[in-house]
Amino acid sequence: METKKTNEKYWALILGASSGFGGATAVELAKQGYNIIGIHLDRQVTMPNVQQIIKKIEKTGQRAVYFNINGADPIKREEVLDELLERASETKEKVRVLVHSMAFGTLRPYFAKNPEQAVTQASMTMTLDVMAHSLVYWTQGLVERNLLAEGGRIFALTSAGSETVIPCYGAVSAAKAALEAHIRQIAVELGFMKVTANAIMAGVTDTPALKKIPGSDKMLEAAQLKNPMGKLTIPEEIAHAIALLCQENAGWISGNTIRVDGGEYVVNYMGDKVCKPF
Repeated sequence: METKKTNEKYWALILGASSGFGGATAVELAKQGYNIIGIHLDRQVTMPNVQQIIKKIEKTGQRAVYFNINGADPIKREEVLDELLERASETKEKVRVLVHSMAFGTLRPYFAKNPEQAVTQASMTMTLDVMAHSLVYWTQGLVERNLLAEGGRIFALTSAGSETVIPCYGAVSAAKAALEAHIRQIAVELGFMKVTANAIMAGVTDTPALKKIPGSDKMLEAAQLKNPMGKLTIPEEIAHAIALLCQENAGWISGNTIRVDGGEYVVNYMGDKVCKPF
């Protein structure tokens, strides 16, 4: 109950809050006493899932304010931030947690027999802007408006693709590497505010974003085979890790890329036998 009282006047701003990691984190942070501001981009067909998440948030007794916009659009971003500033001028509430989980980018190879099927400058730029640079712009907007609380927490969802090669994932890999670099820079530049910034590297997870990657079914099979826990990562496990890092006594953990995968990443052997003691 004390956690809820401490955070009842704080908001968590989730970029990519309608499914996967962002949706699970929104619900988990609501359970911890945070009101939720959700940024998402959904068509009519996926809106029922968004409504389910909002219902789960409201069931905890917290508020849910969702904006169905392109989170990488500078005009829309400024409009939302200005609306948050207007709300804050009346309630004095600030954003204590910012989570970046926006997943939209090109999955084309760098080279193809047909040049029209290869990544383009425009699609490369879009991918990095959405999946990496937008974190900087949203953070700047919060700081400039004095909306980011002292001692705040900033998280960005990354993947093993930032360090390894996945077919057709090159542009996204570049974005994830850039995202981790942004996190390190933010951690240093906002240290004076006691704000922490960490990238969370999830294990292979069966999310809508993963399904868009060519060969994702093989990735799921391989991940489950080599994971020491014998199962795939689920979004709720990532949400639990973020909630833990939001606690007051986690304020000295900053500037890191933290793997939350049950030990999956460190296992290279993918044969049909796993060394077990029993």
